[in-house]
Amino acid sequence: MSKLIAVVDDEADIVELVSVNLKKAGFRVEGFYNATDLLSFIKKKTPNLIIFDLMLPDADGFEVCKSLKNQDKYSGIPIIMLTAKGEEVDKILGLEIGADDYVTKPFSTRELVARVKAVLRRAKEEKKQEVLKIGEEIEVFPQEYKVTVSGKEIELTSTEFRILLLLVKRKGWVFSRDQILDYLYEGDRIVFDRTVDVHIAHLREKLKGHGEYIKSIRGIGYKIEE
Repeated sequence: MSKLIAVVDDEADIVELVSVNLKKAGFRVEGFYNATDLLSFIKKKTPNLIIFDLMLPDADGFEVCKSLKNQDKYSGIPIIMLTAKGEEVDKILGLEIGADDYVTKPFSTRELVARVKAVLRRAKEEKKQEVLKIGEEIEVFPQEYKVTVSGKEIELTSTEFRILLLLVKRKGWVFSRDQILDYLYEGDRIVFDRTVDVHIAHLREKLKGHGEYIKSIRGIGYKIEE
């Protein structure tokens, strides 16, 4: 069965435009004009990806995205933000709270469809991995977007999880900040090195005393070392 995409925007024309082009690309689509209807829908049926406008009539898009990424049931759903908010600070905030990509209006429908495919492809590739371990305490479950420390699950955003997964798949390899950003946002990204440092700081804190496995390589980037 084809992938299901949820499209959320308060402009009916945008929902129709995006829906038509996604259907032409072979996706199933459900359209919504507010956050309330989206949240009611995903309680019954989980989409493979959400395209989300930040400026909705009934909710702040940043808060909705953050809430979804902080719930185990929904944290693995990729989110592409589609919005007229094009300021760098808005993009950085969106990506830091867990969005998988960020597209500003006006936009190319062909580019948006390509980004949807790229985000879904990344998710699929990550799910192919087996359970990965860091030391004796940390286990990473790519298929479930889950990480446990000493057997207890910890809550990570999608972006934090993907950074940890990148590092654990190549233990001992040093990844520069640029390489991590390219992995997260596939080329069309915001060049903002501090974003990586913020995510790493959050990861270390959430690993509950085992953050020392993530090593800082001065002037270069990060690696996992046991």
